[in-house]
Amino acid sequence: MASSMRSLFSDHNRYVESFRRFLNSSTEHQCMQEFMDKKLPGIIARIGDRKSEIKILSIGGGAGEIDLQILSKVQIQYPGIHINNEVVEPSAEQIAKYKELVAKTSNLENIKFAWHKETSSEYQNRIIEKKEFQKWDFIHMIQMLYYVKDIPATLKFFHSLLATNAKMLIILVSGISGWDKLWKKYGSRLPQDDLCQSVCKQKGNDLITEGKKKHQMAKGE
Repeated sequence: MASSMRSLFSDHNRYVESFRRFLNSSTEHQCMQEFMDKKLPGIIARIGDRKSEIKILSIGGGAGEIDLQILSKVQIQYPGIHINNEVVEPSAEQIAKYKELVAKTSNLENIKFAWHKETSSEYQNRIIEKKEFQKWDFIHMIQMLYYVKDIPATLKFFHSLLATNAKMLIILVSGISGWDKLWKKYGSRLPQDDLCQSVCKQKGNDLITEGKKKHQMAKGE
């Protein structure tokens, strides 16, 4: 039986407001801040070795709060090195907020920003069609794989864009989170006509492993 509930994607303003209320009632920001402080420095430790410029690609950068934290950590790790930060974000409203945040944030003189108003799939198709391939030192996809139709293909494409010593950071909800439990119990009652998928950390790991196996098989054939 089809769900009678409307998807939040049908009303972007309501979606953004709902997400803000979720953040205010959850520990996501605290967990993210702990990750940025304790884990991220080790992850980015070698991405800029022997390079005069660090290229960062943000997929689903939203309003930029997390992105600027990431950039701050990169600046600390590689003081004075020029950073090229490109953002793929489908929401014009979020891009506008991102630009406002950049305008009022200090110490960004060595960072060049560029925004692309498109989904990850649209970005992928454009790059392939125009053959505008370039390598990136750090690609991050934070809480965005839920909105991708073909996750293995998406991961394979962006993995192919990684430069030497580069890293790709993917952040998803935990398999024991309230959201995963909600989806498992009531998923059939939720709207099925949008792109939102139940992708937890464990499933994400399985997809990455599967993608690596397929990539290795393709190379061996």
